[in-house]
Amino acid sequence: MSVVRDFFVYIDCCVTMSAPVTATVRACFAALRMIRSVRRSLPRHALLTLVRALVVSKVDYCNAVLAGLPVALLHRLQSVLNAAARLVFSVRKSEHITPLLRQMHWLRVPEQIQFRLCALTYRCLNGTAPQYLAETLQKSADVKVRRRLRSAATSTLIVP
Repeated sequence: MSVVRDFFVYIDCCVTMSAPVTATVRACFAALRMIRSVRRSLPRHALLTLVRALVVSKVDYCNAVLAGLPVALLHRLQSVLNAAARLVFSVRKSEHITPLLRQMHWLRVPEQIQFRLCALTYRCLNGTAPQYLAETLQKSADVKVRRRLRSAATSTLIVP
């Protein structure tokens, strides 16, 4: 399989996004193994800072590109966050992870992707996003053909 890397985002020839997910998961688990070896020497806040810097940042990077990803690939990314939370709190695999994620104020991967897309849309509509992105979104009221429709009164967007 041929894979292209641009700005640390991997895109495979079939655009299945399995290559970037695999690369991210592999790098994150490698970082978690290194952090695990020194976790007893660090206080919890330092451990949490390391995990955020070396693991969570990799999962968050360009995750808006992962919108519409199959559930199986999202589960692989979620397993990284679950392992990171277990490492920070030193809990077993059998314990529930949701309270730990809430305590650290971490969103699940699908929620992170949705949040990033919503934030990007907000920035496009308010003029703080790059111009090439803002030009791709149009309000349905701005399209001549739709001005007389009831949908023109709503705040829906047309995405090409």
